[in-house]
Amino acid sequence: MADEALAEAWEKAAKEITKGKNEGALQTLRLADPQASDAMTGRLVGEAFWNIAKNSDSRSDYRKAAMFLREAYKKNPKDKKTSALYNKLRNEMQDKRISETVIPKLFNNGGPTMAGIVALLGGFILVLAVIMVANTESTTTDTIELNLSWSEGGVDKQGVVVLELYPDDAPVHAENFKQLVSQGKYDGTKFHRVIDDFMIQGGDFENGDGTGGHAIIWDGYCNGNAVQDSDCDGFGQSRWTIGDEADNGLIHTPCSISMAKTSNAHTGGSQFFLIPSDSTPDWLDGVHTVFGNITSGCDHVTAISQVATGQNDKPVSDVVIESAVFIGSEEVDPWYKFW
Repeated sequence: MADEALAEAWEKAAKEITKGKNEGALQTLRLADPQASDAMTGRLVGEAFWNIAKNSDSRSDYRKAAMFLREAYKKNPKDKKTSALYNKLRNEMQDKRISETVIPKLFNNGGPTMAGIVALLGGFILVLAVIMVANTESTTTDTIELNLSWSEGGVDKQGVVVLELYPDDAPVHAENFKQLVSQGKYDGTKFHRVIDDFMIQGGDFENGDGTGGHAIIWDGYCNGNAVQDSDCDGFGQSRWTIGDEADNGLIHTPCSISMAKTSNAHTGGSQFFLIPSDSTPDWLDGVHTVFGNITSGCDHVTAISQVATGQNDKPVSDVVIESAVFIGSEEVDPWYKFW
């Protein structure tokens, strides 16, 4: 009965959204699924907030929409409608220069506003926040900033791409990438392979042409072979690779980051690829490991994917990672539970 009631609420909310009654849809969903625990609820809530944001041009509502759609995607990454909505919203937010940073309200509609909260004593706010987040599951994200330079139609370009890694979903890949960044391995390297409507690939810090690079952490593999000795028959770290985590449920959606490797299992090292906004290479799902998303600057990735290339899909003019910077890690509480 509960499932039937929830399904009816989804159907009612969807109709309300179609008719432009977005606040009514939110109220319907609050009553049916107050913690937004189902991915479908999250998708509909995100869609409703997006419509509200478009009417009000409110940054706060845009961020709420992104938050709900992101959580819905994480819960059901194979839902193509959620993925499409989320990526379309992200592109719109990038065009409007609105970051996805979520600053949650501590109370729902009908409760204290931010102005009211500011008026409260600091100690009371802290106690209230602790109570609200108690017994909720948190997720961790790592933020990486890539500073890129390239040439577009003979004009020199520069841009920043911000990556959000998912160590909870792909712990080995996220840690390996973070360590490579922290040790400066990507600074000055090039995207050596660029294919329009597909991806841009880089990360070969040894040879710069796709033939080099290796993992920076020991994960028990030498060129894809599981071994006990990290010496790798005398070749050492130059043969280190990491195990696949492609079964983590994350799929190759526009503006995501994935690990490059050979056709053999467990051969990921340091090379990676970024997917532009006009590409959905779903044939890679379950084979290559998706370990993060582009939260800002996907338009730069899309522009780079369209540059002129020559033999072996190498850009005619260099596309350079001038620097890669680890910004920090953040433990994020699921604020969707407080909507």
